[in-house]
Amino acid sequence: MSRLLQDAVSELSKLPGIGHRTALRLAMHLLRMPPESVADMTRSIDRFRNEVKYCACCNNLSDDTICPICSDDERDRTTICVVEQVADVLSIENTRQYKGLYHVLGGVISPMQGISPSDLKIDLLCQRIAAGDVREVIIAISTSVEGETTLFYLMNRLREYSGVKVTSIARGIGFGDELEYVDELTITHALRNRREIE
Repeated sequence: MSRLLQDAVSELSKLPGIGHRTALRLAMHLLRMPPESVADMTRSIDRFRNEVKYCACCNNLSDDTICPICSDDERDRTTICVVEQVADVLSIENTRQYKGLYHVLGGVISPMQGISPSDLKIDLLCQRIAAGDVREVIIAISTSVEGETTLFYLMNRLREYSGVKVTSIARGIGFGDELEYVDELTITHALRNRREIE
């Protein structure tokens, strides 16, 4: 294999979810593309990586100091949805069901990976709540062990804000899941979050 091809495959396979075979297919596809299209793509990726900013208010990706969601006067400023990553904001926005603001932590607490509460944007969240106006904080983070640790930590930190309701998104068994294959933690959450059938 060409050294140049090996290098391209090696770099592409560093992307999440891209194995060696997929990276090879992508590299071969790039080779068949017009050179100007590849140049546009690499320029766009380079600009994104070097010029993207994080919103000073919510830590979401932004082209400016404040992201479009935080600067939107139509959003409900009394509710903040706390998520792990920027991709989670996109997932929730795609539902078109949530009209409040967001707060991106930048990860979850993970002692095994050396990520402590001080590595996350928790203090920034507390500053936003302390400024007033916020009546509800919705915690929408993963149900992993690290996510549960982060949820527990946030619940304890946010107790000091007596006028703020702290909620968590419902957790439980997904549509189409068979009970015998669901782990105990998920079943526990499903039982705790049960609701009356109407």
